[in-house]
Amino acid sequence: MREILGRRRRLRFRRKARTARLDAAVTFAVEWNWPVLPGAALRATTRTGAGAVCCCPDPQCVVPGAHPYDPGLLAATTDERMIRWWWTRRPDAPVVLATGGAAPCAVSLPAVAGARALAALDAMGMRLGPVVATPTRWSILVAPYGLEQLGELLYAKDSVPSSLRFHGEGGYLLLPPSVAGTGQVRWERAPLAGSARPWLPDVEAVVDALVEASTSTPGGGSRLAY
Repeated sequence: MREILGRRRRLRFRRKARTARLDAAVTFAVEWNWPVLPGAALRATTRTGAGAVCCCPDPQCVVPGAHPYDPGLLAATTDERMIRWWWTRRPDAPVVLATGGAAPCAVSLPAVAGARALAALDAMGMRLGPVVATPTRWSILVAPYGLEQLGELLYAKDSVPSSLRFHGEGGYLLLPPSVAGTGQVRWERAPLAGSARPWLPDVEAVVDALVEASTSTPGGGSRLAY
């Protein structure tokens, strides 16, 4: 009896999770005008789900479940009918944001450095928008920027933390409530409830603050290093 009840609970949880991914994808695309597409997703190698691997053809995939596969990144859209079609057929697929253009970009750090960075930015009074977290990396969403703008910004700096990654034009980012090989994707800083479209800080302001947070640690070195 316990086994049957447990199985039913797991089925209810899976249905709820699948509905949540579709609802999130529709919100991002239709309400916020963020182009999204389904990610590669995971497949379980056992009945218990242990040993999940990426469903893409690469047996050595280094980012299992955390990248576009079919369709490709250029298929990202804000069309509600397309999004419902995708997730009706692939309800377990993660939600992938195509960054750049008119869509948000991001600056990401390793999770430990990301937690330190947010604490430092809060202490500075820095206003941030949404922050996406996985067990391995945290991503600060920023307003769209071009590669030329980013290049000029980084050229003007004496140094930037080596742990920073930039998700701009032609890039992508998993959004909550996706699940990838590294674990659950969640909001560390969620968009304000009822937001017509989340406010995003400028990338220059965020990078300036991160550089200051990195170099202000006593005794030298960087608190935002790996």
